[in-house]
Amino acid sequence: MGQTVFIPRELDANEPRVAASPDTVKRLAALGFDVVVETGAGTASRIPDEEFAKAGAAIGKAGDAAKADVVLKVRRPTDAELKGYKSGAAVIAIMDPYGNDAAVAALAKAGVTAFSMEFMPRITRAQSMDVLSSQANLAGYQAVVDAAAEYDRALPMMMTAAGTVPAAKAFIMGVGVAGLQAIATARRLGAVVTATDVRPAVKEQVQSLGAKFLAVEDEEFKAAETAGGYAKEMSKEYQTKQAALTAEHIAKQDIVITTALIPGRPAPKLVSAAMVASMKPGSVLVDLAVERGGNVEGAVPGKVVTTANGVKIVGHLNVPGRVAASASLLYARNLFAFLETLVDKATKTLAIKRDDELVKATMLTDAGKVVHPAFAKAAAEPPKGQHVEPAAIPAKTMVADASVKKAAPKKAAGKNAATGKSAAKPKGIA
Repeated sequence: MGQTVFIPRELDANEPRVAASPDTVKRLAALGFDVVVETGAGTASRIPDEEFAKAGAAIGKAGDAAKADVVLKVRRPTDAELKGYKSGAAVIAIMDPYGNDAAVAALAKAGVTAFSMEFMPRITRAQSMDVLSSQANLAGYQAVVDAAAEYDRALPMMMTAAGTVPAAKAFIMGVGVAGLQAIATARRLGAVVTATDVRPAVKEQVQSLGAKFLAVEDEEFKAAETAGGYAKEMSKEYQTKQAALTAEHIAKQDIVITTALIPGRPAPKLVSAAMVASMKPGSVLVDLAVERGGNVEGAVPGKVVTTANGVKIVGHLNVPGRVAASASLLYARNLFAFLETLVDKATKTLAIKRDDELVKATMLTDAGKVVHPAFAKAAAEPPKGQHVEPAAIPAKTMVADASVKKAAPKKAAGKNAATGKSAAKPKGIA
């Protein structure tokens, strides 16, 4: 009898995605695994149990996790779920360990070998395993769709016998994976698109998508990227100039989408309340970082807020999950690509090579211990109910307060609008 892979139904009510697809079930079976999918696991992603069964999976119940050698999930397992896993099982998911030391310690206590997919290194070998990119790409697309729905006007310019409908103006803040897809989607829908980022290398990418790049392009800007592709901390003088330019620009926009999300850190504040107040009634802001504190002042997680001046601030949670059918297919392929590297092809059994660069980068816990260097402190369980955010640069307003008048900014501070690796492979959702 082969080793077993278990695919549970996600317990979080806000999580419609599933960690497998009929395609990956077939591939897992070809690797030598027996695959068990919990009843209803794929329903919210439009994958009925029958499709999994046709692909070769057995349809089981939550208790079947106790026999599994590998558990594939979307979100980190709860304490209740962990109690049903056997010690030594490999658990692969988006673990979201930052600020959740107690949860990381619980994984170690359960004796599972836990892998955090969001820590997958950005190297050529691991491109097919990059969950941040696959999910952020869909988040950027969905952000534009959500903005268009709330904007309740046409996005493209339309010339008719009755008159001309002007094109909507969209501004994308942060040109990473999500930002690039947002630019492309907004352009396809006919909007006039501008985008900003502190990395000069992304200017060409923005322009190649038919958008205009917005930045104070002085000598400091030209040297604003490290050899590794990261954004440098800009001087106060540059921040002030960029803030004034951005504030003036936002006041003229119909749609603003913010994408700056730095793993393990509070989301940097890009848009102040005064800037929101400078926008026209009916304008829309979509904050893709709302789950980590938000880029937009006034954004509320899980809500669409309408301000006193009639501007809508969209703060949907789990944006990739809003297109779950597509997100699940991509995520499942990411998981399979990684799991395949952990299998001995000759014996068709799990054989984790702990010196492998992918394993070292993603392994959180192993043999009852927290092994990831960034979370070793979680081995000593923190006081009950206390979840301490790891040391991070505080989120600050990155652009100055805006007013309806084109005034010089009162204040400028904080981090860059988007942080990531090289322009060719941006990091995270930024």
